[in-house]
Amino acid sequence: MPKFHYRGRANRGDAIEGVIDGATADAVAEQLFSTGITPIEIKEHHEQQDVLKLINEKLVKKPGLPELILFSRQMYTLAKAGVPLARAVAGLAESNENRFMSQALRDVVSSLESGRTLSASLNQHPELFSHLFISMVQVGENTGRLDETFLQLSKYLELEKDTRDRIKSALRYPMFVMIAITAAMFIINIFVIPAFAKVFKNFNAELPWATKVLLVTSDFTLAAWPYLLAGLIASIFVIRNYVKTEKGRYLWDKFKLRIPATGAVIKKATLGRFARSFAIAMQSGVPLVQGLTVVSRAVDNEYIAEHIQQIRNGIERGETLTRTAAATGMFTPLVLQMLAVGEETGAIDELMIEVADFYEREVEIDLKNLSSAIEPIMLVAIGVMVLILALGVFLPMWDLSAAAKGR
Repeated sequence: MPKFHYRGRANRGDAIEGVIDGATADAVAEQLFSTGITPIEIKEHHEQQDVLKLINEKLVKKPGLPELILFSRQMYTLAKAGVPLARAVAGLAESNENRFMSQALRDVVSSLESGRTLSASLNQHPELFSHLFISMVQVGENTGRLDETFLQLSKYLELEKDTRDRIKSALRYPMFVMIAITAAMFIINIFVIPAFAKVFKNFNAELPWATKVLLVTSDFTLAAWPYLLAGLIASIFVIRNYVKTEKGRYLWDKFKLRIPATGAVIKKATLGRFARSFAIAMQSGVPLVQGLTVVSRAVDNEYIAEHIQQIRNGIERGETLTRTAAATGMFTPLVLQMLAVGEETGAIDELMIEVADFYEREVEIDLKNLSSAIEPIMLVAIGVMVLILALGVFLPMWDLSAAAKGR
């Protein structure tokens, strides 16, 4: 559907302009009249995508969880104070320091002024607002509790940010160690070993196996480093583009859950996110089947989302939540017992919060133990590397020293 840029006057005479979707200019005029706006000028809107604008969009940092948390908190305060939505969002757009977020909020203001609801306006920016966020805002609009909805969203996003930060913090040390080991191996193969190779060539004795391994590895690295670098860059490019496809994203999300040491932590964190978001959706008044559909899109894991959709399909067939959840094989027996109690007592939302708390405690414990579990593996890897390097470099030196003493 084409877009039209309009200029007009509100009932009080205020000048208003914006962009609105419409089949024709006449249809846009009728829509504006119905919302109390007298159009002065209506013309078709064409997006201008010049090179500088595209580069600018690439350089602007997209908002993350901190910006969404702040937006939710501010909207809660403004909605509770009774500030009109369009005026509230316009004020946040002017005061926001993130240009991407500010432009998105300006688009939301234009959409609100054209007569759309807040949820429909936010839905125009799916790269910024998740399905769960939009669905809860829609329920808040329908129930008249928009302020409470934004408060719930801010608390949920804060917990989500805290969980992600803890996972990143636990994985930061092992990642740095792996990068350091890889960099050290390249430096040794490119600079250190060739210097010793000139000395070893003057030996008439048989070189130890460790020295031969180092020399072969160094010669291969020196001869093939352009191809290795090109292959690494090409592999990263191919993998990143494959992961963006539907099948690639599914396989990658499934693989993440099976990575030794970290896969179990990621799975528990994702299930905790599912349980808490599902509980919030239920407390907000979202129907059970619709809530499962929304949450399956919000868990950020296609493999687990497929299992959540299986739960939804089972409920649509008339099966119980506990039975369909057990059939997926995702949940522990303790969690399934809690779900069964929730169904019997009619307090599924409260029990799902307990499930979320359970998984989040498990994640916290696993994260504390993660470093202690990975450190021995790192030490063994570093020890093996140092041992081969020491044997490869010093054994010939000892042979040379012994030969010199024999003379």
